[in-house]
Amino acid sequence: MALSPQLLCATLSLGSVFLWGTSDFAGGYAARRANAFVVAMIGHVSGTLLMLALSVVQHAVLPSLRSVAWSAAAGCCGGFCLALFYRALATGKMGLIAPVSAVLGAVIPALFSIWTEGMPGALSIAGFLLAGLGIWLISRTEEGHRPGGLGLAFLAGLGFAGYFLFIKQAGSGSSALWVSMFSRLASFVVTGVIVLGQRNFREIVPASAGLGAFAGCVDVLGSAFFVRASQIGRLDTAVVISSLYPAITVLLARLILHEHFSRWRAAGMFAALLAVPLIALQ
Repeated sequence: MALSPQLLCATLSLGSVFLWGTSDFAGGYAARRANAFVVAMIGHVSGTLLMLALSVVQHAVLPSLRSVAWSAAAGCCGGFCLALFYRALATGKMGLIAPVSAVLGAVIPALFSIWTEGMPGALSIAGFLLAGLGIWLISRTEEGHRPGGLGLAFLAGLGFAGYFLFIKQAGSGSSALWVSMFSRLASFVVTGVIVLGQRNFREIVPASAGLGAFAGCVDVLGSAFFVRASQIGRLDTAVVISSLYPAITVLLARLILHEHFSRWRAAGMFAALLAVPLIALQ
Protein backbone atom coordinates (compact mmCIF):
# COMPACT_ATOMS: atom_id res chain seq x y z
CA MET A 1 0.00 0.00 0.00
CA ALA A 2 1.40 3.39 -1.00
CA LEU A 3 2.03 5.93 1.74
CA SER A 4 0.03 9.16 1.73
CA PRO A 5 2.02 12.31 0.79
CA GLN A 6 1.82 13.58 4.39
CA LEU A 7 3.06 10.31 5.86
CA LEU A 8 5.82 9.97 3.26
CA CYS A 9 6.88 13.56 3.95
CA ALA A 10 7.05 12.79 7.68
CA THR A 11 9.01 9.59 7.08
CA LEU A 12 11.63 11.35 4.96
CA SER A 13 11.82 14.16 7.52
CA LEU A 14 12.51 11.60 10.25
CA GLY A 15 15.39 10.36 8.12
CA SER A 16 16.76 13.91 8.20
CA VAL A 17 16.42 13.92 11.98
CA PHE A 18 18.75 10.94 12.43
CA LEU A 19 21.22 12.07 9.75
CA TRP A 20 21.44 15.73 10.80
CA GLY A 21 21.63 14.87 14.49
CA THR A 22 24.54 12.50 13.86
CA SER A 23 26.26 14.99 11.56
CA ASP A 24 25.99 17.83 14.08
CA PHE A 25 27.53 15.72 16.81
CA ALA A 26 30.43 14.62 14.59
CA GLY A 27 31.03 18.12 13.21
CA GLY A 28 30.81 19.81 16.59
CA TYR A 29 33.16 17.27 18.13
CA ALA A 30 35.67 17.73 15.30
CA ALA A 31 35.51 21.52 15.71
CA ARG A 32 36.72 21.19 19.31
CA ARG A 33 40.18 20.36 17.96
CA ALA A 34 40.19 22.33 14.70
CA ASN A 35 39.12 25.56 13.01
CA ALA A 36 35.34 25.30 12.61
CA PHE A 37 35.42 26.77 9.10
CA VAL A 38 38.10 24.27 8.02
CA VAL A 39 35.98 21.40 9.38
CA ALA A 40 32.91 22.77 7.59
CA MET A 41 34.87 23.21 4.34
CA ILE A 42 36.07 19.60 4.46
CA GLY A 43 32.52 18.49 5.12
CA HIS A 44 31.23 20.47 2.15
CA VAL A 45 33.86 18.94 -0.16
CA SER A 46 32.94 15.40 0.87
CA GLY A 47 29.22 16.16 0.67
CA THR A 48 29.54 17.71 -2.79
CA LEU A 49 31.47 14.75 -4.15
CA LEU A 50 29.01 12.27 -2.64
CA MET A 51 25.97 14.01 -4.14
CA LEU A 52 27.71 14.39 -7.51
CA ALA A 53 28.47 10.67 -7.58
CA LEU A 54 24.92 9.70 -6.58
CA SER A 55 23.39 12.09 -9.14
CA VAL A 56 25.48 10.61 -11.94
CA VAL A 57 24.87 7.00 -10.90
CA GLN A 58 21.11 7.60 -10.62
CA HIS A 59 21.04 9.45 -13.98
CA ALA A 60 19.17 12.29 -12.29
CA VAL A 61 17.86 15.03 -14.61
CA LEU A 62 19.77 18.29 -14.30
CA PRO A 63 17.74 21.09 -12.67
CA SER A 64 16.83 24.38 -14.32
CA LEU A 65 18.97 27.50 -13.95
CA ARG A 66 16.36 28.91 -11.57
CA SER A 67 16.65 25.84 -9.37
CA VAL A 68 20.44 26.02 -9.46
CA ALA A 69 20.31 29.69 -8.41
CA TRP A 70 18.02 28.94 -5.46
CA SER A 71 20.20 25.97 -4.52
CA ALA A 72 23.30 28.19 -4.54
CA ALA A 73 21.54 30.80 -2.40
CA ALA A 74 20.58 28.11 0.09
CA GLY A 75 24.13 26.77 0.10
CA CYS A 76 25.70 30.17 0.70
CA CYS A 77 23.35 30.82 3.60
CA GLY A 78 23.61 27.36 5.11
CA GLY A 79 27.35 26.93 4.58
CA PHE A 80 28.36 30.01 6.53
CA CYS A 81 25.89 29.34 9.31
CA LEU A 82 26.87 25.68 9.59
CA ALA A 83 30.43 26.76 10.38
CA LEU A 84 29.09 29.16 13.02
CA PHE A 85 27.02 26.31 14.38
CA TYR A 86 30.02 23.99 14.61
CA ARG A 87 31.88 26.73 16.45
CA ALA A 88 28.96 27.16 18.85
CA LEU A 89 28.89 23.41 19.48
CA ALA A 90 32.63 23.46 20.14
CA THR A 91 32.49 26.35 22.62
CA GLY A 92 29.31 25.44 24.49
CA LYS A 93 27.32 22.41 25.56
CA MET A 94 26.05 20.44 22.56
CA GLY A 95 22.86 19.54 24.40
CA LEU A 96 21.98 23.23 24.77
CA ILE A 97 23.33 24.78 21.57
CA ALA A 98 21.72 22.42 19.04
CA PRO A 99 18.09 22.93 20.14
CA VAL A 100 18.38 26.74 20.16
CA SER A 101 19.41 26.76 16.50
CA ALA A 102 16.74 24.20 15.69
CA VAL A 103 13.92 26.27 17.21
CA LEU A 104 14.89 29.41 15.31
CA GLY A 105 15.46 27.46 12.13
CA ALA A 106 11.99 25.89 12.35
CA VAL A 107 9.76 28.75 13.48
CA ILE A 108 10.40 31.16 10.60
CA PRO A 109 9.86 28.65 7.74
CA ALA A 110 6.82 27.17 9.51
CA LEU A 111 5.18 30.60 9.77
CA PHE A 112 6.04 31.30 6.12
CA SER A 113 4.46 27.99 5.10
CA ILE A 114 1.27 28.74 7.04
CA TRP A 115 1.11 32.15 5.37
CA THR A 116 1.60 30.80 1.83
CA GLU A 117 -0.05 27.36 2.05
CA GLY A 118 -2.78 28.05 4.58
CA MET A 119 -3.40 26.65 8.03
CA PRO A 120 -2.70 22.93 8.52
CA GLY A 121 -5.16 20.62 10.24
CA ALA A 122 -5.89 20.72 13.96
CA LEU A 123 -3.81 17.62 14.70
CA SER A 124 -0.83 19.07 12.83
CA ILE A 125 -1.07 22.32 14.77
CA ALA A 126 -1.15 20.35 18.02
CA GLY A 127 1.88 18.40 16.81
CA PHE A 128 3.75 21.61 15.94
CA LEU A 129 3.10 23.03 19.41
CA LEU A 130 4.14 19.77 21.06
CA ALA A 131 7.30 19.62 18.97
CA GLY A 132 8.17 23.21 19.92
CA LEU A 133 7.63 22.34 23.58
CA GLY A 134 9.82 19.28 23.20
CA ILE A 135 12.68 21.22 21.64
CA TRP A 136 12.39 23.90 24.34
CA LEU A 137 12.51 21.31 27.13
CA ILE A 138 15.53 19.66 25.53
CA SER A 139 17.27 23.03 25.37
CA ARG A 140 16.27 24.17 28.88
CA THR A 141 19.31 25.23 30.90
CA GLU A 142 19.37 24.49 34.62
CA GLU A 143 22.69 26.10 35.50
CA GLY A 144 21.14 29.52 36.13
CA HIS A 145 23.37 31.37 33.64
CA ARG A 146 23.66 31.90 29.92
CA PRO A 147 25.71 29.06 28.44
CA GLY A 148 28.54 29.85 26.04
CA GLY A 149 27.94 29.80 22.31
CA LEU A 150 24.30 30.92 22.36
CA GLY A 151 25.01 34.07 20.34
CA LEU A 152 26.52 32.00 17.54
CA ALA A 153 23.69 29.49 17.87
CA PHE A 154 21.17 32.31 17.37
CA LEU A 155 22.88 33.48 14.18
CA ALA A 156 23.14 29.89 12.95
CA GLY A 157 19.42 29.37 13.54
CA LEU A 158 18.57 32.41 11.41
CA GLY A 159 20.80 31.04 8.68
CA PHE A 160 19.17 27.63 8.84
CA ALA A 161 15.76 29.30 8.44
CA GLY A 162 17.04 30.98 5.28
CA TYR A 163 18.36 27.65 4.04
CA PHE A 164 14.98 25.96 4.50
CA LEU A 165 13.14 28.73 2.67
CA PHE A 166 15.58 28.85 -0.25
CA ILE A 167 15.84 25.09 -0.64
CA LYS A 168 12.04 24.82 -0.82
CA GLN A 169 12.12 27.16 -3.84
CA ALA A 170 14.97 25.21 -5.42
CA GLY A 171 13.45 21.80 -4.90
CA SER A 172 10.15 22.23 -6.72
CA GLY A 173 10.17 19.74 -9.58
CA SER A 174 13.96 19.18 -9.47
CA SER A 175 16.11 16.22 -8.48
CA ALA A 176 16.78 16.26 -4.74
CA LEU A 177 20.28 14.90 -5.43
CA TRP A 178 21.26 17.71 -7.81
CA VAL A 179 19.68 20.36 -5.59
CA SER A 180 21.70 19.06 -2.64
CA MET A 181 24.87 18.90 -4.76
CA PHE A 182 24.66 22.50 -6.05
CA SER A 183 23.73 23.73 -2.59
CA ARG A 184 26.72 21.99 -1.04
CA LEU A 185 29.03 23.25 -3.80
CA ALA A 186 28.03 26.84 -2.98
CA SER A 187 28.62 26.12 0.71
CA PHE A 188 32.11 24.88 -0.13
CA VAL A 189 32.91 28.07 -2.07
CA VAL A 190 31.75 30.28 0.82
CA THR A 191 33.62 28.42 3.55
CA GLY A 192 36.67 28.02 1.28
CA VAL A 193 36.91 31.78 0.76
CA ILE A 194 36.63 32.35 4.52
CA VAL A 195 39.32 29.75 5.27
CA LEU A 196 41.68 31.28 2.71
CA GLY A 197 41.04 34.71 4.19
CA GLN A 198 41.77 33.48 7.71
CA ARG A 199 44.86 31.54 6.58
CA ASN A 200 44.40 29.32 9.59
CA PHE A 201 45.15 25.71 8.68
CA ARG A 202 47.35 24.81 11.63
CA GLU A 203 44.63 23.42 13.89
CA ILE A 204 43.43 20.61 11.66
CA VAL A 205 44.49 17.06 12.55
CA PRO A 206 43.72 13.83 10.65
CA ALA A 207 41.08 12.74 13.15
CA SER A 208 39.23 16.05 12.88
CA ALA A 209 39.51 16.01 9.09
CA GLY A 210 38.05 12.50 8.99
CA LEU A 211 35.18 13.44 11.29
CA GLY A 212 34.56 16.55 9.19
CA ALA A 213 34.35 14.48 6.01
CA PHE A 214 32.02 11.99 7.70
CA ALA A 215 29.82 14.81 9.04
CA GLY A 216 29.63 16.36 5.58
CA CYS A 217 28.49 13.14 3.90
CA VAL A 218 25.87 12.41 6.54
CA ASP A 219 24.67 16.02 6.58
CA VAL A 220 24.18 16.22 2.81
CA LEU A 221 22.23 12.95 2.86
CA GLY A 222 19.96 14.51 5.47
CA SER A 223 19.58 17.54 3.21
CA ALA A 224 18.56 15.32 0.28
CA PHE A 225 15.94 13.67 2.49
CA PHE A 226 14.64 17.10 3.49
CA VAL A 227 14.50 18.37 -0.09
CA ARG A 228 12.45 15.38 -1.12
CA ALA A 229 10.17 15.73 1.92
CA SER A 230 9.52 19.40 1.12
CA GLN A 231 8.69 18.45 -2.49
CA ILE A 232 6.14 15.85 -1.43
CA GLY A 233 4.45 17.59 1.50
CA ARG A 234 4.03 20.93 3.23
CA LEU A 235 7.10 22.93 4.18
CA ASP A 236 5.98 23.37 7.79
CA THR A 237 5.61 19.60 8.22
CA ALA A 238 9.05 18.90 6.77
CA VAL A 239 10.72 21.68 8.77
CA VAL A 240 9.14 21.00 12.15
CA ILE A 241 9.79 17.26 12.10
CA SER A 242 13.32 17.67 10.68
CA SER A 243 14.09 20.22 13.40
CA LEU A 244 13.79 17.51 16.03
CA TYR A 245 17.35 16.44 15.11
CA PRO A 246 18.81 17.92 18.36
CA ALA A 247 17.33 14.90 20.13
CA ILE A 248 19.87 12.73 18.34
CA THR A 249 22.70 15.19 19.08
CA VAL A 250 21.71 15.24 22.75
CA LEU A 251 21.57 11.44 22.94
CA LEU A 252 24.99 11.08 21.34
CA ALA A 253 26.43 13.77 23.63
CA ARG A 254 25.02 11.88 26.59
CA LEU A 255 26.26 8.46 25.45
CA ILE A 256 29.71 9.49 24.23
CA LEU A 257 30.59 12.69 26.09
CA HIS A 258 28.54 11.93 29.22
CA GLU A 259 26.81 15.30 29.18
CA HIS A 260 24.06 15.79 31.78
CA PHE A 261 20.68 14.36 30.77
CA SER A 262 17.98 15.79 33.07
CA ARG A 263 14.36 14.85 33.57
CA TRP A 264 13.38 17.95 31.59
CA ARG A 265 15.26 16.69 28.56
CA ALA A 266 13.68 13.27 28.94
CA ALA A 267 10.27 14.96 28.98
CA GLY A 268 11.28 16.91 25.88
CA MET A 269 12.21 13.70 24.10
CA PHE A 270 8.82 12.22 25.00
CA ALA A 271 6.99 15.32 23.74
CA ALA A 272 8.93 15.16 20.47
CA LEU A 273 8.02 11.50 20.02
CA LEU A 274 4.33 12.28 20.54
CA ALA A 275 4.47 15.20 18.10
CA VAL A 276 5.60 13.15 15.10
CA PRO A 277 2.50 10.95 14.68
CA LEU A 278 0.19 13.94 15.25
CA ILE A 279 1.87 15.77 12.37
CA ALA A 280 2.29 12.74 10.13
CA LEU A 281 -1.19 11.26 10.42
CA GLN A 282 -3.18 14.46 9.85
